[in-house]
Amino acid sequence: MGIHLRQQGVEDEPFLDRLYISTRWEELQVVPWPDEGKLAFLIQQRQFQATHYAAHYADAAFDVIEVAGAPAGRLYLLRSAGDYRVVDISLLPEFRNRGIGAALLRAVGAEARAVGARVSVHVEVVNPARRLYDRIGFVQAADKGPYLLMEWTP
Repeated sequence: MGIHLRQQGVEDEPFLDRLYISTRWEELQVVPWPDEGKLAFLIQQRQFQATHYAAHYADAAFDVIEVAGAPAGRLYLLRSAGDYRVVDISLLPEFRNRGIGAALLRAVGAEARAVGARVSVHVEVVNPARRLYDRIGFVQAADKGPYLLMEWTP
């Protein structure tokens, strides 16, 4: 599939903004703001999220997903003893529903299996990606209100 992961850098900030906007734009359509206001808000939210991730998942791998050399998404993965936590996985719309997310999650699962770890992820209850997690064998481990903790165990 031509999928490659590389460590994200400061040069990726514009791409990461565009990616985050693509994952949240729909939910802001009900907000009566001009598009410029929505864009500014989402960029700010992505920056807040980045600060949160850096503080709470400092040991995670923060990777850009490339497909055929083009930035397509991000995979943030915290590898710890017994648990590989998918902190974030997202793809630009043009790369969704092409098997890329499933291939990456299966690769994470294979790596986790080799060290006897489970794979876990928090997913919003309304996130369409939940179907992907169900399909590849994740099960709900906890209900955290708007989020579900889902786990895959080898």
